[in-house]
Amino acid sequence: MNILIIGATGGTGAQLVEQALNQGHHVSAFVRNPAKLQLRHSHLTIIQGDVMDMDSLERAMAGQDAVLSALGVPASHKEPIRAIGTLNVIRAMEKAGVKRFICQTSLGYGDSRQVLNRTPFYFKYLIVPFVLKTGFADHALQEEHIRQSRLDWVIVRPGNLTDGKHTGLYKHGFAATDKTIKVKVSRADVADFMLKQLTTTVYLGKTPGISY
Repeated sequence: MNILIIGATGGTGAQLVEQALNQGHHVSAFVRNPAKLQLRHSHLTIIQGDVMDMDSLERAMAGQDAVLSALGVPASHKEPIRAIGTLNVIRAMEKAGVKRFICQTSLGYGDSRQVLNRTPFYFKYLIVPFVLKTGFADHALQEEHIRQSRLDWVIVRPGNLTDGKHTGLYKHGFAATDKTIKVKVSRADVADFMLKQLTTTVYLGKTPGISY
């Protein structure tokens, strides 16, 4: 399968690239700075571009079967880059006729907000409303753009991301009130789950959580 990966130099994005190549996919890594991606592979194409630039996105969509996005933004950033960038991706996909879109957001948004009850007091009542306030609004708008699209989409909501190993042992699709989840998961396992969504319809049009 030909897949375009947005945010390919981030933690989850790099895992997506590596695992997708290992699975035999032809990968186009969409990055602002190609120098940050050291990996070389016969099935890897590095495309320099920016999600804020429609021309570069439209060029990148040529010949793609699916798009996976792990677009990340620093917590200190005040602009809704995820929302605007994702809307641009959606428009470029619709114009090119690319249908399958797998996008990483996070647990704690929309109907998964109750998951925050499983996090430490300081995170729920200090970090989220103050440090992550702008980021939460950005993610919420990002998800809304995806829901309103005409794409075959899956919004993947991981718990707190870690640099742990690729285990393949995680929970997904659980209720926001599930008290057994740890609200954390490795980026490698998030990538594993996202890639699985390329060939299944189980979560199409849904927002599955993923956590240990």
